[in-house]
Amino acid sequence: MTVKTKNIIGWILSGIIGLMLIASAADKISASAHALQMGASFGLTANTYSVLGIIEILSVVLFLFPRTGILGMLLLSSYLGGAIATHLQHQQNIIFPMAIEALVWITAVIRFPELATRMRNNKSKSNQL
Repeated sequence: MTVKTKNIIGWILSGIIGLMLIASAADKISASAHALQMGASFGLTANTYSVLGIIEILSVVLFLFPRTGILGMLLLSSYLGGAIATHLQHQQNIIFPMAIEALVWITAVIRFPELATRMRNNKSKSNQL
């Protein structure tokens, strides 16, 4: 696969992730009926759920900018890990947050070759970074 193809795939996946998570965050911030019901099922107030929406948007924005992409990926990974734990605690389905987290990691590995290099533990390449 060429570098150009990887870049295109990386940005398409980033756009999909961004759209999904920004829609989710906007739902939380706007305190829609669905968001309030979901927050109440987790024992969260509307204000707390709005704060989670703000954290989600900030993490997505950091992920979308190349310079802060890895930081954003780590924040999104932590956020989604918390979502998975919360869903497990309340006996809810974890497929959706797990799928999004997997997509975030796949996208990060495609967009940030240095991350893939470090994950493979290729000492000759990682020393050049």
